[in-house]
Parts: sequence; C-alpha cells; structure tokens
Amino acid sequence: MHASERKGGKAAITAVGGYVPEERLTNQDLEQMVATTDEWIRSRTGIESRRILKDPEKATSYLAIKAAENLIEKNQIDPLTIDMVLVATITPDLHVASTAPYVASQINAQNAFAFDLQAACSGFLYGLSVAAGKIAAGHYKKILVIGADKMSSIIDYSDRTTCIIFGDGAGAVLLEPSTNGMGWEDEYLRSNGMGRDLLHLKGGGSLHPASQQTLEDGWHALYQDGKSVFKHAVSEMATASEILLERNGLHQKDIDFLVPHQANQRIIEATAKKMDLPMEKVLCNIADYGNTTAATIPLLLHDFECNFKKGDKLVLTAFGGGFTWGAALLTWAYN
Repeated sequence: MHASERKGGKAAITAVGGYVPEERLTNQDLEQMVATTDEWIRSRTGIESRRILKDPEKATSYLAIKAAENLIEKNQIDPLTIDMVLVATITPDLHVASTAPYVASQINAQNAFAFDLQAACSGFLYGLSVAAGKIAAGHYKKILVIGADKMSSIIDYSDRTTCIIFGDGAGAVLLEPSTNGMGWEDEYLRSNGMGRDLLHLKGGGSLHPASQQTLEDGWHALYQDGKSVFKHAVSEMATASEILLERNGLHQKDIDFLVPHQANQRIIEATAKKMDLPMEKVLCNIADYGNTTAATIPLLLHDFECNFKKGDKLVLTAFGGGFTWGAALLTWAYN
C-alpha cells in the first residue's frame, strides 16, 4: 500500500474465537498429586478445574490455530485477507522460530506477516495495543491477535503453589478499521523490571542456559511469590483502570463490563472492590479454566461475546510477570 493511500482510523474488534482442550484437571485430581484439597483451592483461587493439552505432540501453536480457526469459520473470514498475525505467549513451541509464522501458515494467512509477543499475562493486552496502533497508522486492515499458552508445559506438578493455578487455552480477536466510530478508545500500559525475581522461569534463557544443573535445580518450571504478586496485581490493575476512566471523563457507572485477567478469583474481586465496581459487571471464567496466562482475556471475550451490545464500554486489565500491567478502554462495535 502506498503511503498516500493509508487512511488509518480507530481499530475495532470485529470477531472473536476461542479454544480450550477437552481434558480437565480437576481439584479432585490434584488432591491425588499434591498435598492440597478441593476446598483449599476453591477458597484461595476460585478455581474448580483447568484444561490440559495432554498430547505431547501438540504445543501452543495447536491451541492458537484452533482458536483462530474457530474465529475464521464462525465469521466466514477469508484467511488470505488477514495481513498481520500476532501471537502473545510465554510458551512458544520453540525458543528459536517464532510460533506466530507457523500459526499463520497453518490457517492459510499467506499474505500476513507474523510475530510473537512476550509480556506474560499482559501479553494479549500489549498485543491489542500494537495492533490498534498499526491500524490507526493505516499500515494494515485485518489483524489477528491471539493469546495462547500451554502452561502445563512449564508447571511442576509437585509444586502446589503453581500447579493448582494454571491451565491451557487460547483466544483470538480480529481487529479492523472501525466503520461506526466505536472501538479502541485509550490505553494505559506500564512495566517494572524490578519485579522479575517474583515471577519467572529461571532456566533456559541466556542468563541461565539449559544444563544438567538447571534441570536438577528445577529452574525450567514457573516460580512465583504468590503474596507479593497478589498485592502488586490488585494495586496496579485497579490503578491503571481508574487512571483510564478519569482520563476519559468516565465513572464506574459508565462501564458495562470489566474484563480482567483471570489470575485468581480473590485478585479479581479485590480489583473490582478497589474500583468500586459491582461483581455483576465483572467477567469471570476462572472456575472452569484456571489462569491461562495470555489467553485469559480473549477467552473471556469469546465466552461472553453474546452478552455484549454495540456501544457497551469495556475495560480490559491485566498484570503479569516482568512486571507488566495495564488497562485498555474500548467501545464494543457490534451486536
């Protein structure tokens, strides 16, 4: 496209899709694996079960492809018209060779360029920001943003602090230039690298390359300091959302839905309370899926799509390792 032909404009979500594996890992299953109970897990996390992609031959790309196919088939999208594919993930198929180009090829998005984005649980939100900016600049017209994680691939199932929380899944949205003035309104995104010691996967990177020692030390499984992450997540998600509302002259009563990262039911409830939002305006599916990291927000959009009406005001908010966090304001563009 020649620069003079670029028009840009506001980006809008025009389609959503999602996918979770059929296999369930219930709290009762975990009772047989680690020292925990169904009541303990429910009371502290709100999680009843999580989905697990058990087939060792299938990776994060499988989840992303299935979510994208769901979106494409449901909305009768021609994959050849998609010109950018972004996959937000912390569990890429391979360290080298991005997952997104493989996903794009598998869904026949042959005219798209594709890349991965890693911002942990904030990855999908960051990805939406990138895509909305590309559309506003007039560079691209159909952008597929996918959040996908096979968290079971980096969880130590003898560590009860993490194995009870995470599940596998993927969600996808299509962004296009708005045709009715509705869509992406504003964003407030932040990060703080001082938090990386509190939530990380220590081994396998350039700082601690994979070795017999990193394997023995358990550095290839996710670690988090739950109490510290809890405090930061509640504070930062609520603050980012409140800043966004104030900046746009909105009050809590103007918001139809809060779409929060599904980290923990208590984090979700504490964030809503800090924002003075009633829980009937807060979307949750953590009980069924657990924390699917980059997939939580798009899976919420997928699961609750039929609840949204054109013109609804949505606040999306997330907090993740890094630390990364933020919030976005959008007006739902279709019924």
